[in-house]
Amino acid sequence: MIVSIADDFEPQKIAHCGQCFRAKEIFAGIYRFITENRVIYISNENREQLEVSCDADEWRDTWTNYFDLETNYKQIRAEVDGIDPLIKSAADFGAGIRILRQAPFETLISFIISQRKSIPSITTSIERIAQRFGRPIETKYETINLFPTVEELSGIGIDDLSGLGLGYRKKYIVDAVNAIKNGTINLERLRNVDDQNLIDELKKIKGVGDKVANCVALFAYHRVDRVPIDVWIKRAIDDDFGGKNIFPDIKRNAGIVQQYVFHYKRFRDSNSR
Repeated sequence: MIVSIADDFEPQKIAHCGQCFRAKEIFAGIYRFITENRVIYISNENREQLEVSCDADEWRDTWTNYFDLETNYKQIRAEVDGIDPLIKSAADFGAGIRILRQAPFETLISFIISQRKSIPSITTSIERIAQRFGRPIETKYETINLFPTVEELSGIGIDDLSGLGLGYRKKYIVDAVNAIKNGTINLERLRNVDDQNLIDELKKIKGVGDKVANCVALFAYHRVDRVPIDVWIKRAIDDDFGGKNIFPDIKRNAGIVQQYVFHYKRFRDSNSR
């Protein structure tokens, strides 16, 4: 099916900007995205059209929300244009990125894993978890395992997570699963709380600090004013913003701006070495 896109949308940038870890270019120009039990393959027909592997109902009911297509990202980039030269460069460079509305459980586990690990290492660990515990499904292009549900991970212990490249994070994953199973954390209820309560609740899970909690808030609960401070954003603050964290001054959509800066800083600095 062909769908028309009037706003910023580049599958390559969305897949590689560090907010999700199972999006992948499976063939030249064909990108796979997964959310819960849905899989889609997308390619650009041209700058304003996409070829997608689903029907109109699934595109409307699942993927329009997942890709945040009701938000005007061109307008957001225009609104931040004059804040700072680096932000303008980052927003121009990152045009096409969208903040995905990801499944809370997978996002939580993914960013627990992300601590002190590179994106390729995070991706490898998440794929190993899916292979070991997730349900396999057949698509047009491949057999793929879905990310496991809380129920599928129920009862796991630290030893069950051996050999997945998780290191000390194994105990945090077990704690997260147990906290959700016993009702200490209700991921669905958290959709309806304010930002600070969301962060506070997520931080009740062992291994979840400010950075991980803000990543989950931004990438799973679409709290687009939240700004995770990771190593790349810290470098931008130190190297480009004179040591000042300017993101609180941006306020509205600061999390989207953060993602532009993260993508730009990581690409620019990595390719300058």
